[in-house]
Amino acid sequence: MELLKLIDIAGIAVFSISGVFAAMEKKLDVFGVFIIAFITALGGGTLRDVLIGQLPVSWMYNLNYGLIVLLSTLASMFFSNIIGNYQKTLLTFDSLGIGLFTVVGIQKGIMLDFHPAVCIALGTITACFGGVIRDILLNNIPLIFQKEVYATACILGGVVYFVLMRLQMNEMITEILQGFLPYLPYFVFIALALGVLLVIFLVFLAKKTIAKTLKQKTKTRAPQPLQVDG
Repeated sequence: MELLKLIDIAGIAVFSISGVFAAMEKKLDVFGVFIIAFITALGGGTLRDVLIGQLPVSWMYNLNYGLIVLLSTLASMFFSNIIGNYQKTLLTFDSLGIGLFTVVGIQKGIMLDFHPAVCIALGTITACFGGVIRDILLNNIPLIFQKEVYATACILGGVVYFVLMRLQMNEMITEILQGFLPYLPYFVFIALALGVLLVIFLVFLAKKTIAKTLKQKTKTRAPQPLQVDG
């Protein structure tokens, strides 16, 4: 449970940073940057909590979430002059946040004994919809609606993570690991870590591929110079 809290905090922090750089690309003021960071970090989790009936939503009774967003926003704005490429930084932190929040959403479903498919759906909603709301507010078409691989990476990573988590319940594996029961928490931690890393890798790879494809399309559509007969 403590590990899940750490993943949740890390996800809020990295998604806040993602929101900051998305807002700064649009040249918003300080208040606008904070609002976009807050929505990016907590929008997906808010929608998830509403869907599962966990009311009031988590950030309303745990003010630490808002504090994490505020501190992450201030730190990001302080170091923004050092970072020249906002888009690359946004891509990196967006990928990290999606990986972390997919795990948090899945764990919420597991704790409520939901079907694995519902758990994975909750993980995808938690990971993606903060960014969707952010993009809509910034007058951008959300990436998840442009390329289906964005959500597919979350789903695929969620499936693998769920399988890794459920392996400890398999009777055959339990028998094999009987002599290693004192170390079972370490195996669970490894499963968590592998799941998180896999989701992050899949999302980062998918988004990098999308960015490359969009760049190639932009080059293809570049206007040709006019030729003047002379």
